[in-house]
Amino acid sequence: MGSRNTAAFDAHALLDSAGVARTVTTYRKGETVYAQGDACKAVMYLQKGEVRLSVLAKTGRVAPVAVVRPGDFFGEGALAGQAFRTGSATASALARVLVIDKADMLRLLHEDHRLSSRFIAHLLTRNARIEKDLIDHLFGSVERRLARALLLLAQYGEQDRPLRTIPSVSRETLAGIVGTTRSRVNLVMKKFRKFGFIGGNGALTINSSLLGVVLHD
Repeated sequence: MGSRNTAAFDAHALLDSAGVARTVTTYRKGETVYAQGDACKAVMYLQKGEVRLSVLAKTGRVAPVAVVRPGDFFGEGALAGQAFRTGSATASALARVLVIDKADMLRLLHEDHRLSSRFIAHLLTRNARIEKDLIDHLFGSVERRLARALLLLAQYGEQDRPLRTIPSVSRETLAGIVGTTRSRVNLVMKKFRKFGFIGGNGALTINSSLLGVVLHD
């Protein structure tokens, strides 16, 4: 998610040199960066690790929304006037997060065209991702949605080199992303293994042949 072309523009270096009010916090795996309902006063920039965004429904079900990787902003709802967080952010690996005060972030976006261009690209990419997810939920098969979720976790289609192996992901998490049941995910994963689309024990190996499920389903 988000463009991470650090050779063209280093957002981290700019934020370090711009004199903004910021703090750097490290979160262990499973720790909450912010919770749904918290006051929305800052924007976050992930320097290291991985953060997962989720939403708690009134039914009590937690639905994963997105995975944040180094070089991505998140929590940008603060800039749109949100008073409270509409979802939660949780570290899914040891994460180092730069927290930028809302007022300083707004000032930087007005003053520095490099940062504003990168931030707009980030928002457009995220919106496109959400639109694709919605289309998949409305019209795509479970197999196609699960294949796409696994490919996204492996970073296929992004500028950086794709990850062939990704950390183990729980069936509950995948079911939440895809919008189906854990048992259905189990059945489809067995199917993918049978055809050689995925492999590995513990860490999950994603083979490029899985792209065929998305492109030709």
